[in-house]
Amino acid sequence: MGKAKEKGGDKGGGGKADKSSNKNNKKGSKGDSNDSSNDVKATKLKGAQSINVRHILCEKLSKSDEAMERLGNGEKFDAVAREMSEDKAKAGGSLGWQTKGSLDPAFEKVAFELEASSVNSPKVERVKTGFGYHIIMVEGRK
Repeated sequence: MGKAKEKGGDKGGGGKADKSSNKNNKKGSKGDSNDSSNDVKATKLKGAQSINVRHILCEKLSKSDEAMERLGNGEKFDAVAREMSEDKAKAGGSLGWQTKGSLDPAFEKVAFELEASSVNSPKVERVKTGFGYHIIMVEGRK
């Protein structure tokens, strides 16, 4: 009985650390101190002043859900953006390099917190603005 209790009795581990590990695609994280310090480093990005950003703009939540599902199934971000985005920027959703203060505040808050990724394996977040639902990915940070 004592052994079973020791296995399940991890100090402080659990929910939030495990969720952040999954979100950052870390495999095998068991909450030991080395893994959690790596998670903290991964979530604290250097303060970029400009980002190379892409987005998919959908007026309706249901359409943005469909785009998120397609991205989750491994489709390339630029291909989904060309087909589904309701924005005028049809170049795979590219908005190019944007500086702080040049974007919608809600969009900017999410975009500047995103880790850089590629269109082949995008790390995305969704945010609602007055324009609709944006699925955002960042390709570069300066």
